[in-house]
Amino acid sequence: MGRDASETARLPFLPIATPRMSSAAKLTIGELEAGYPSYCKALRLLIRKGSSFEAIQRTVCWDRLSLLQKCLPSRYKSPDYLYALLKRDVEQPAV
Repeated sequence: MGRDASETARLPFLPIATPRMSSAAKLTIGELEAGYPSYCKALRLLIRKGSSFEAIQRTVCWDRLSLLQKCLPSRYKSPDYLYALLKRDVEQPAV
């Protein structure tokens, strides 16, 4: 029971899934910079939760942090460096 042409024409347009970084490409540098504290917070939460490094590298926050560092390397550290800093902070007992 296929759809006829008139029924298909009324269906809403649904975008096709695209590669991972294309969603970040739609953001402006200003929007990326505004989201920086949120990306760092998400990274900290993932580390605190005990997510593996490989799993963290597949997240949106990691992609956005990578993109920021690639676009503005003098202003933003690499996600690898941030991961090491945050992991150290999470693992150190509070004094």
